[in-house]
Amino acid sequence: MQIILIIIFILLLSLGYGSISFAPWVPTRKKDLERIFKLANLQAGETFYELGCGNGRVSNFISKKTDNKVIGLEIALPMIFVCKIRQWFSKNKNLSFKYKNLFRQDLSKANVIYLFGMPKPIKNRLTEKLEKELKPGTRVISYVFPITNWKPKIVDKPSKDDVTIYVYQK
Repeated sequence: MQIILIIIFILLLSLGYGSISFAPWVPTRKKDLERIFKLANLQAGETFYELGCGNGRVSNFISKKTDNKVIGLEIALPMIFVCKIRQWFSKNKNLSFKYKNLFRQDLSKANVIYLFGMPKPIKNRLTEKLEKELKPGTRVISYVFPITNWKPKIVDKPSKDDVTIYVYQK
């Protein structure tokens, strides 16, 4: 019984850490997946990263629509477990999920980055990392929240009922 409680505690702790460090798990709405794919405008040979991929919904969707390399990064153990199951069922060799802290992952190989992060961690930690690591031309798609001090190339909000999706280009 104590082992089960310890496992549950560790799983909850990892979820909590992910929520505090970047964002709580809030799944991307299914109706927004096609919008995100179109806004990513992936070209042949480009690599797509999803930062804090949660259950892997976006990465999985993108990988089904393209032959591009798709990488999801997640720090919460329960969520990465769900992602790995999705990866296994998809049998897509271009889709991978990594149990990683996004702030410690080298993002220099990314051509497109998708994220849902809270404004404070984006402003205080992520912006500087992106500015240092991303190569010119890299596109960054931010779901719901803008990236402070960056000018979006596209602000996508088709109707008042839709969430805003911001697209930036380095």
